[in-house]
Amino acid sequence: MNAKAGLAEVRAQIARACRDAGRDPASVTLVAISKTFGSEAIEPIIAAGQRVFGENRVQEAKAKWPALRARHPDLELHLVGALQSNKAKDAVALFDAIHSLDRASLAAALSREMARQGRHPLIFVEINTGGEPQKAGVAPQDSDGFLAACRTTYGLTISGLMCIPPANEAPAPHFALTAQIARRNGLRLLSMGMSADFPTAIAFGATHVRIGTAIFGARGPIATDESRFASSG
Repeated sequence: MNAKAGLAEVRAQIARACRDAGRDPASVTLVAISKTFGSEAIEPIIAAGQRVFGENRVQEAKAKWPALRARHPDLELHLVGALQSNKAKDAVALFDAIHSLDRASLAAALSREMARQGRHPLIFVEINTGGEPQKAGVAPQDSDGFLAACRTTYGLTISGLMCIPPANEAPAPHFALTAQIARRNGLRLLSMGMSADFPTAIAFGATHVRIGTAIFGARGPIATDESRFASSG
């Protein structure tokens, strides 16, 4: 199946999942994860009408997206991978949304850069719902305090939450927990769901689903000094 056919199938599945959940399909943003794929793979997806894309690494995005955005000014770019504080300057300049805020030092760096650049990407706080030590993310029990600090100490507007359920567990409880934290903190956006589980995420209120493999196909292995985990599928 080529990428355009994959995109069409994902869109159809999103529509079905929204219908089953009694939701408007327009309430779900498809973020097409284009990490490791070059412009030649991305251009057909743009031609098919996709406008929101996601990348895991700042350096990879810097290399390929300025030219793509020069040709297609209406594109929206999201950072879905782990972000080092020393890359906050580039991230704020490049991305329209950052899904992986997970610590105070990064909150401080993003706040400084947003004030300096006058750019205000959507910010999602990542919740480590499975308590996995190898993954980034704020522990659920610390989430309320961290969100309050982001707002009061760092002056950040937090738009939503992101989670990546453990690979060996049913995703539904993790989506439910993330949605519960969002509700009690007055957050309306939920970045939840990847290729294997996005219909379930939509049932639990996902507003952004991060789909890579189901659109672009399988990726080869990548080595990276930034991504401590895979943020998309």
